[in-house]
Amino acid sequence: EVTLTESGGGSVQAGGSLRLSCSISEYNYSPYCGAWFRQAPGKEVEGVAAIDSSGNTTYVDSVKGRFTVSQDNAKSILYLEMNNLNPEDTATYYCAVALGHLSATYGLLIGLNEHHYRGQGTHVTVSP
Repeated sequence: EVTLTESGGGSVQAGGSLRLSCSISEYNYSPYCGAWFRQAPGKEVEGVAAIDSSGNTTYVDSVKGRFTVSQDNAKSILYLEMNNLNPEDTATYYCAVALGHLSATYGLLIGLNEHHYRGQGTHVTVSP
């Protein structure tokens, strides 16, 4: 069974950087759209970034120019490079996979629970 495991979360000061990783176990080379979501304390889940099977990417406006989503060559690890972090980025970050040839834009539009597989989350805290 496919499982997703996030890592790389932690605490940083504003302006700092973190790289989140999402390991996809038992990946069987099926096409998929990989996405990152986040949930800040007291807020709803928000789609952050996605990458589709063609390598196209999309981002929520608040992270454009600061975050980069990517995959390793084997497409078994998703990454989220986060630069110039600010306190508003504080949240639990989840990776998710939706099987098939979804566009990155659609992958971000559908909710976290609509993806076939989801990780348990990794916490990111950004202090002023």
